[in-house]
Amino acid sequence: MIKIAIASGKGGTGKTFVSTNLFWAIQNTGQAVSLVDCDAEEPNVAEFISGRVSDRSDIFQNVPVIDSAKCLFCGRCYNYCSYNAIVFLPSSRFIQVVEDLCHDCGACSVACKNGAITEKKKLLGTVKTMAINDHAQVVEARAEVGVYSPVPLIKNAIKAVETEEISIFDSPPGISCPFIATVDKADFVVLVTEPTPFGLNDLMLSVETLQELKRPFGVIINRAGMGDSGVYDYLKQNSIPLLMEIPFDREIARTYSEGRLLVEQNLSYREKFSELLNVVVRQIKKG
Repeated sequence: MIKIAIASGKGGTGKTFVSTNLFWAIQNTGQAVSLVDCDAEEPNVAEFISGRVSDRSDIFQNVPVIDSAKCLFCGRCYNYCSYNAIVFLPSSRFIQVVEDLCHDCGACSVACKNGAITEKKKLLGTVKTMAINDHAQVVEARAEVGVYSPVPLIKNAIKAVETEEISIFDSPPGISCPFIATVDKADFVVLVTEPTPFGLNDLMLSVETLQELKRPFGVIINRAGMGDSGVYDYLKQNSIPLLMEIPFDREIARTYSEGRLLVEQNLSYREKFSELLNVVVRQIKKG
């Protein structure tokens, strides 16, 4: 089983472009493959690839409810909470849960010795599976509007494909918790960047994070031919593998903006994205 995360330090670099075209190129060879849209706050894989909905699950989080009539205002739950999700004013005998900060760890319920804390279900969003054909599927994590952290949704979406032969994770942009949740289960991370100062800055942040997580990675340069040589110099200086280059090309941009896949229109790129899988597999074997 191979799990590949496609990520970037910033939005708009082309990670969804890479993940959707890689997925389509692989399934075109007849191999079983799953694509997970982990950008739960703004999923868009279905704009390019859609199919028959074969499964849909609502994802909930347990949120504590404190009964003021039973509460002794001892502060144990407040002290146990590692996420500062409880507001406690002992002099005013006021206590309240900040639902957006709660991580459903259950520590407050364990801490309370007077049975003042119960739990309620809070809807975080949905995980939807779409069958493309008999050997390919897309799994979409989609958060409800206003949900503070989509991490539980991402974890559930990835869990849905944990036994699949090849899985591709389309990561959220940036390097915050949703990114960590996505790359945590990956065997290899493909970082998509662009040859600009902003692209280099965010690439460096992503690289530092993945090195801390001890995750193997390589880089794809999108819009190659524009900008400067900063990204190339950085990759060379740090011995980071350059997996692929995608040129700054009007036809590629037009195809993508029309919601079409490049590998469907261009045989050459279908072969290049198929070869990308082989390159990644070789990188994984190298350790």
